[in-house]
Amino acid sequence: MAKFNIPTCLTVLTFMISHLKTINAGSSYSFSFESFDKNPNFRSNIALYGDAKVAGNGSSLQLTRSVSSSAGRVMYKQPIKLVEGISGNMVSFSTNFSFLMSRDDGDGLAFLLVPGGFNVRMFDNSPFGLNLGSERSGPKFVAVEFDTKRDAEYGDLNDNHVGIDVGAFVSVKVRNVSSNDMVLNSGKRLHSWIDYEAGSKRLEVRLSQSGDMKPIDPLLSYPLDLSNMWNDERVLIGLSSSNGNSSQTCFLYSWSLKLRHVPQWMHSEPLDPRDFAKRAKPVLAQKKSGCILKMLAAMIFGSACGALGAFMVLYLWTIFGNRRPIVPEECSVHPGDFEFKKVKVVVDKAVQDGKH
Repeated sequence: MAKFNIPTCLTVLTFMISHLKTINAGSSYSFSFESFDKNPNFRSNIALYGDAKVAGNGSSLQLTRSVSSSAGRVMYKQPIKLVEGISGNMVSFSTNFSFLMSRDDGDGLAFLLVPGGFNVRMFDNSPFGLNLGSERSGPKFVAVEFDTKRDAEYGDLNDNHVGIDVGAFVSVKVRNVSSNDMVLNSGKRLHSWIDYEAGSKRLEVRLSQSGDMKPIDPLLSYPLDLSNMWNDERVLIGLSSSNGNSSQTCFLYSWSLKLRHVPQWMHSEPLDPRDFAKRAKPVLAQKKSGCILKMLAAMIFGSACGALGAFMVLYLWTIFGNRRPIVPEECSVHPGDFEFKKVKVVVDKAVQDGKH
């Protein structure tokens, strides 16, 4: 019978419990609001700034009013750390929200990641009302912008695009959503999913007119190492909107956030296709020659097996195919004598003219 080392078992059990606690620690950072004012956890988790207010009896949040120079912001109150503990476990997150923007050319809406010390109460004339100062002295930030205004100063693609901004309002990756038959300021509700995977260090953005199913293919995908950007610094997450000189209104109908802790041993670097191709070339050449030899050997072996099978069939046919069936003696046919007799036929009356 195997002997159990009690101290070792206790050590392993303690490690497993602490590891599970670390993985599940992010659950306190998760929330989901399908409505706002009616949810008892709303006020304790979410803060409103600027013109943002609860609207529609708690069914939505209105971030901007139908007047010019309106700006509003909704922020998650609890700052989060993207790198947890001494072991350096990184944090992945997924957020999704539904929103609506009226048919005007305002700045639109932006999902934000800003440092914990960022003054969330302050607004200015910058896009989405973000007071970032100069690019050199301003805070580090990441934003996913749903932009409905073409601003030449920031090299905007058009007035209907989604972009990923890192440290500046000039997008590092941008997509014209008109190519997906969507209009950001159509006055209709849209749904967005934003996912950051700490393991692959990649940020993905999805957008759909229907919230029933998350799209498989991302609208935007960009390699980004948030742990290197902020290290142990705490980060605030939220949504911000401004309408500039227009009267664009922006509404938020739902918002959820979920954080997941990724252990250090699960981290990986994004795949570089060019580097992979360089390393794969000699391997592919070796595999190619090896595959040819294997195919040739398989063909020879198959031909030999086929010839052997055909020979066996012919051999068995010569043995068993030409044999006549043996009939038991009691069933055999014996010769017999037959006697034939003459039969005389007499016709009484001849048939004339078809009549009897």
